[in-house]
Amino acid sequence: MNENMTYAPLLAALGHEARLEIYRLLVRAGEPGLNVGEIGTHLQMPASTLSHHLSSLVHTGLVVQQKNGREVLNRVDFDIMNRTVSFLTDECCIGLGAVSEDAA
Repeated sequence: MNENMTYAPLLAALGHEARLEIYRLLVRAGEPGLNVGEIGTHLQMPASTLSHHLSSLVHTGLVVQQKNGREVLNRVDFDIMNRTVSFLTDECCIGLGAVSEDAA
């Protein structure tokens, strides 16, 4: 599979301001994560809006949910986060090869 295709849905999910805000909050929360009520309180976001955006993050695998009794904890999948950051930065500053005139 094309590596760009693997990461494109993850980056697209983060391409919405509300989802990016939720994701960054969960990154700050760390491994313990937050329940939906805590996320809503921190971000002053209506529950229906939060639920919609959180489900997008869960669907892509950026966020994992764990049921703990009646509470659902949301936490970042830090392995996926680190692999995504590595994908974006692993060729940083290596330069570009010459492009042949035949390719133009």
